[in-house]
Amino acid sequence: MQDETDGSGELIERKPRSKTRRVLKILALVLSVLVLVVAGLGTWLYNRFSGNLHTVHLGGDTRKSLGQEKPDAFGRTPIDILVIGTDSRNTQQDCNLGGDCNVGGGGFGNADVEMLVHVSADRSNATVMSIPRDTIVDVPACTDPTDSANRTQGYRGMVNSALAYGPQCQMETIHQLTGIPISHFMMVTFSGVVSMSDAVGGVNVCVNDNVYDTYSHLKLAKGTHNLKGNAALEFVRSRHAFGDGGDLGRLAAQHLYLSSMMRSMRSAGTLTDPARLFGLADSATKALTVDSGLGNVTSLLGLANDVAKVPTSRMTFTTMQTETDPNDPNRLIVGPDAQALFATIANDQSLTSPGGGSASPSASASASASASASASPSASPSVSVSALADGGGSDSVAAGQIDVHVDNASGTRGRATQLADALTSQGFGSGTTAVTSPTTTTTTRLQYAPGDQAAAHTVATALGLPDSALSASSAGSGVTLVIGADWPSGTVFPGASGKPAPADTQQALNGASARTADETNGCAEVSHEQTVELNGVPMSPIQAYAEAKNVPDSAP
Repeated sequence: MQDETDGSGELIERKPRSKTRRVLKILALVLSVLVLVVAGLGTWLYNRFSGNLHTVHLGGDTRKSLGQEKPDAFGRTPIDILVIGTDSRNTQQDCNLGGDCNVGGGGFGNADVEMLVHVSADRSNATVMSIPRDTIVDVPACTDPTDSANRTQGYRGMVNSALAYGPQCQMETIHQLTGIPISHFMMVTFSGVVSMSDAVGGVNVCVNDNVYDTYSHLKLAKGTHNLKGNAALEFVRSRHAFGDGGDLGRLAAQHLYLSSMMRSMRSAGTLTDPARLFGLADSATKALTVDSGLGNVTSLLGLANDVAKVPTSRMTFTTMQTETDPNDPNRLIVGPDAQALFATIANDQSLTSPGGGSASPSASASASASASASASPSASPSVSVSALADGGGSDSVAAGQIDVHVDNASGTRGRATQLADALTSQGFGSGTTAVTSPTTTTTTRLQYAPGDQAAAHTVATALGLPDSALSASSAGSGVTLVIGADWPSGTVFPGASGKPAPADTQQALNGASARTADETNGCAEVSHEQTVELNGVPMSPIQAYAEAKNVPDSAP
């Protein structure tokens, strides 16, 4: 080894090159290669998953036809997605699973599963509201943006039938029904349910008795089972096995299944296993048809990240309240308490902490006080509405003392009934009426007779109407709401400043079969009624299980 001087003539000994420095250089080189490999793999995965997705374009001014979520005081915006399970059998795989083949025939089928998923603006809570497929509603006039010839002028029929005119028509139907803005949709087929259940290693569900549904072919012994493949599809499709054999029992079973599946997806075994995680992502993207706003992996990852922020204890599964249709015992109509559930979701209120939603930590104390007041059995919605309307002064009029005459001059079918129901759900008088005007008008107005100005202000506050919409009238008496073409949907006037009066969360939960995703107790209630047939003989699913000893169970 050669020595060298430091410039002053004194010799300096050159030391051997450090082994540590050599290791660091090698490590840096290896890391650089790994970054390039991961980046390339990421691009490959991105392209693969994006290529799996099927997308559908939404057309027209969706802010009018589907509403628009309003940001909270901190600029955060809720997310509302309509999740659709279609009975379409357009592929051989779906045909083999569901029968009634239409391979290559096209079409979207019926929306036999409809769940409106609402994620709060602050991502602290979520509500999943199922809408029974047997519900009779007003389907609005709408056109499929992907096929202008596929359109309807509107009709009254089963809620699931609107999908025949495209996913956007189904979204518009649900928006008109609920007044809840809907930003996106996600649609999954039979084969998608099967592949996703397999990807998470199966989904654990419990039945409270032996069950054999001879229609869906679900056959399970009493107890807990891990469902994969066809067994998972049989469980979520079965409507004769549970409850009274109608759609409500099926929805309750689906909530149990989805809660369990969500817990499985969040378990360490799924999230830390690269092969299982890849399988889940690959299956999910292959199974989905989404709107163009979600039609890429980046958007879906952002959505998944938002949903992942919500603890399972604050994710509430509910079912829209219904009643038996007086014109058909096999059909349902919207129940009166449903308006409170709709308003709770539209107002971004949490169902796991009444009065919650997008509150800042510093505002939690006042929010809790407000929630306690709204949740108290002695607290009436009319009190809060009138206080908001008149500042609690001596001129305030309680909502319960106000009967509103609602006149639909918007040209949109069903609007008077929708807004009249929204008012009565907030505590307005039982004499509130709904009629359809023979003529239409452009602008919504709220007219009041002499002496009824304070009552009109109470109504205006509940609906989000600006002061400019109010006008005195010498004709008639009381308060009359004339709905114009500028308010085609929703129960809060477009562009309203601030939020409407909080909905009664206790009423919203009444009859909604609510449960949170973290609940591990509870089993699907097997029907004791004669909802199935075996060899032409009507019997209960419990009896059918005992009789069908030669039929293998769907799962061990």
